[in-house]
Amino acid sequence: MAATSSPALSQALLSRPSLPSTGAPNNQSSLSLPSFSRIKLSPLSAAHRRRRLPSSASRSAIRASSAAVETVGATAETSLVEKSINTIRFLAIDAVEKANSGHPGLPMGCAPMGHILYDEVMRYNPKNPYWFNRDRFVLSAGHGCMLQYALLHLAGYDSVKDEDLKSFRQWGSRTPGHPENFETPGIEVTTGPLGQGVANAVGLALAEKHLAARFNKPDSEIVDHYTYVILGDGCQMEGIANEACSLAGHWGLGKLIAFYDDNHISIDGDTEIAFTESVDTRFEGLGWHVIWVKNGNTGYDEIRAAIKEAKAVKDKPTLIKVTTTIGFGSPNKANSYSVHGSALGAKEVDATRKNLGWPYEPFHVPEDVKSHWSRHIPTGAAFEAEWNAKFAEYEKKYKEEAAELKSIVKGEFPAGWEKALPTYTPESPADATRNLSQQCLNALAKVLPGLLGGSADLASSNMTLLKMFGDFQKNTPEERNVRFGVREHGMGAICNGIALHSPGLIPYCATFFVFTDYMRAAMRISALCEAGVIYVMTHDSIGLGEDGPTHQPVEHLASFRAMPNILMLRPADGNETAGAYKVAVLNRKRPSVLALSRQKLPQLPGTSIDGVAKGGYIISDNSTGNKPDLILLGTGSELEIAAKAADELRKGGKTVRVVSFVSWELFDEQSAEYKESVLPASVTARVSIEAGSTFGWEKIVGSKGKAIGIDRFGASAPAGKIYKEFGITAEAVVAAAKELSS
Repeated sequence: MAATSSPALSQALLSRPSLPSTGAPNNQSSLSLPSFSRIKLSPLSAAHRRRRLPSSASRSAIRASSAAVETVGATAETSLVEKSINTIRFLAIDAVEKANSGHPGLPMGCAPMGHILYDEVMRYNPKNPYWFNRDRFVLSAGHGCMLQYALLHLAGYDSVKDEDLKSFRQWGSRTPGHPENFETPGIEVTTGPLGQGVANAVGLALAEKHLAARFNKPDSEIVDHYTYVILGDGCQMEGIANEACSLAGHWGLGKLIAFYDDNHISIDGDTEIAFTESVDTRFEGLGWHVIWVKNGNTGYDEIRAAIKEAKAVKDKPTLIKVTTTIGFGSPNKANSYSVHGSALGAKEVDATRKNLGWPYEPFHVPEDVKSHWSRHIPTGAAFEAEWNAKFAEYEKKYKEEAAELKSIVKGEFPAGWEKALPTYTPESPADATRNLSQQCLNALAKVLPGLLGGSADLASSNMTLLKMFGDFQKNTPEERNVRFGVREHGMGAICNGIALHSPGLIPYCATFFVFTDYMRAAMRISALCEAGVIYVMTHDSIGLGEDGPTHQPVEHLASFRAMPNILMLRPADGNETAGAYKVAVLNRKRPSVLALSRQKLPQLPGTSIDGVAKGGYIISDNSTGNKPDLILLGTGSELEIAAKAADELRKGGKTVRVVSFVSWELFDEQSAEYKESVLPASVTARVSIEAGSTFGWEKIVGSKGKAIGIDRFGASAPAGKIYKEFGITAEAVVAAAKELSS
């Protein structure tokens, strides 16, 4: 059955040389694939058939054709391919069965496209999963991770040995229930929440296009790799996928090839109940090239032809819709939701073995399959050696560019880069920290070649434009200002992909702090997958004023402080803003959130760049020794209020210490001795002030202290009026301090 490719391409496919003969026997009878008459199919409405298929065909007709393909006498080569594909299927089946937990349906249905990608198409080195110019693969439908674990195992990755397959989903396993890049070398990004993976893949492809435009030369294409992704119906339903894929089309990411596992099944049943749109038409509208492989179960040449066609398209990403059967091979559960997210069960596993002619015990890899896949180890080493030699020649001709690219590949920053950060004195003019942030970004862009990023249609308000660079666009991918449009969720996930592409790429993205609500899932994945994205979040409090409570973050500081492996930083002035950027750049394995003000703030005496790295530090103290009468703590715009209150209290004879508490996480990481030196346990009279939720401050001020903040939504009014009405004032701090110390 022909793929939806051009006649010329079909002719090219016919002349495609066959793979080398393996000499394997033709075991077509013992390896015959199931007749579709033995697979239970759900009835489909006429509307459903119209949506899925051309008017001249029906789903059953396509499946009958697939069955016909299966019964044709196969060559030794075809037999080995089918044997390899069934090996992938049964490694997945056996692992899920042993764990009694997991998702066998997708690996069983997607095994053919997985096999062709990893065995025939992709360039990678199993013994060096981090080789720079490798092709990247993302399983966006991460619940089907046994597909990728099986492929990594067959390809020879050390991260997925026999024992790893047998410990699928168990404590300490390198084969967790969804792909995790920090656990399993060979996994590029952490996926599972649907839609995140394909958005990450857009970021990976953006990084490739950007670096290729900057470093490739007419005589040396040193950056040249593809990003492949498998996504399912669930990913297609998520809004983040549409956000990211819209940008991919706009940017013309021609080396992004996505396989849509069109199996029509979700957890609740047939997708007809909630998903009847034309995905093909939507993606064409998004600027993608679209191909339909109608027989994804056994149409191996259709899949190969589609990939060849996709690679020929240089100015668009490609969506290959591959119609498959979820749980392919299972006589009683294929094409049903029951095979999606649970083990087949011993009886059905036996039936599937018989149906697919699989005589082997669990986790067995036949010797001819093992021998066939073993070539990827020397081939992968040769790929890398060839690239290294190519880079050595490149380095001789283009020393400056080679040094810059090497710093991005290795994540090595120029010596003394931090000296580029601006410094401020109390005499420096007052300014909003969002403006000071722009000064820092532009200073860093001059010394950090991997810094790039942008805003969700708020660059002129977030102050994130790099003034010495233009816009990253389809025809200017070498530039470093990324225009994300109003797509906060997609923006965050794309930046995760950029950060995980190369250690020296430092993506930043920006919006109003309150709109982290739209991108929180991507930010959580940043923290989980150790992606050092810098989140530049402006308009950080009620200080933004008249826009009102819809735009005024209240609970957001507390929520990010509760999130593991993320740095929540709220700088108070220029030096602290510079210090926050220094911290963010140095932390490449955890993201940083910078909460920045809209309103102008003074440059405070006592603040410092280095103090930020401690999380909390003393900016003023009129006591002798280490026992002041009172400790006042502030963050961001409220540190100024704490300083004013301290001055007033000192006039009344109190000894007062003012502490900038810019990052709770960094303070928690300091030694017990340091923490005691800043917040001595013997001083219980403590007052915190922050224009946000007081949740969590009891940990800092203690049971005898007081937290001044906002535990309700904000209001629409000028900022000064709001601060006064909510009691976020120096007068309120003085009153609370006097009450505690009376």
